[in-house]
Amino acid sequence: MVYNIFNGLGIALVTPFKQNGQVDYDALLRLVNYQLEGGADFFCILATTGETPTLTPEERLTIKNLVVDEVKARVPILMGCGGNNTAAIVNELREGDLKGVDGILSVCPYYNKPSQEGLYQHFKTIAAATSLPVVLYNVPGRTGVNMQAATTVRLATDCANIVAIKEASGNLEQVDEIIKHKPQTFDVLSGDDALTFPMISCGAVGVISVIGNALPREFSKMIRLQLRGEYDAARKIHHSFTDLFSLLFVDGNPAGVKAMLHEMGFIENVLRLPLVPTRISTLQRMSEILKQLKFDYPHLEA
Repeated sequence: MVYNIFNGLGIALVTPFKQNGQVDYDALLRLVNYQLEGGADFFCILATTGETPTLTPEERLTIKNLVVDEVKARVPILMGCGGNNTAAIVNELREGDLKGVDGILSVCPYYNKPSQEGLYQHFKTIAAATSLPVVLYNVPGRTGVNMQAATTVRLATDCANIVAIKEASGNLEQVDEIIKHKPQTFDVLSGDDALTFPMISCGAVGVISVIGNALPREFSKMIRLQLRGEYDAARKIHHSFTDLFSLLFVDGNPAGVKAMLHEMGFIENVLRLPLVPTRISTLQRMSEILKQLKFDYPHLEA
């Protein structure tokens, strides 16, 4: 039996770049340690927030190996392995270097817009190509296709190593349908920071978080409180983040969180095209909110 080990606060890890556009591996390692100290329960590497489409194969392998070596099995590592060519993903799973990886995150195929049956066959084929746990990733705002609750539950029932879904449809009714009908061995993770509180209230077991890159201590505290049933205390933390949630994504992801991390002194505010940094007005508002929060982070003090 394969069980889901990805719960609590998962960090959708950014890829820091230097001013010259090269990967800043030193900054990456500082972030990993900061997030571990802040309460990260697992890492999600080489996915959307990591700007993976703009990384070379060599950079991806180096990032994977560095994170694996730095984490030293203290928490699980989930690695992005998805796309819109099923055969290519199968080949990557069979031939790629997955040493130190504890599971894969696989996004719904984008651009070619498969049917629900196509989604089912795609993920069933991927699951059969690996013994690793597979976490599905439904994000219709990016892929152009929504995996319906019935398809998710069908995959969870038929494929023993499909253990969870990162649900970023923004549809709480759909989330509730999955949780209502899923097998006990399958879990739901929030794919949207702003909806983490209501999704855990419905029965989700955690989040793959963007804001956790910058503020892991408080966000992990909210999740732990909620999972213990201390909803009032958790709700206060959730509400303190409300303005930041919208600012993080108004100019796209990971532009918002990279701007925040730059303000906190962790990384350069550099993205690779076609992504560009957040607007100055957004950055200024974000900086003001960070100073107001006063979450006992020394680097936030004015």
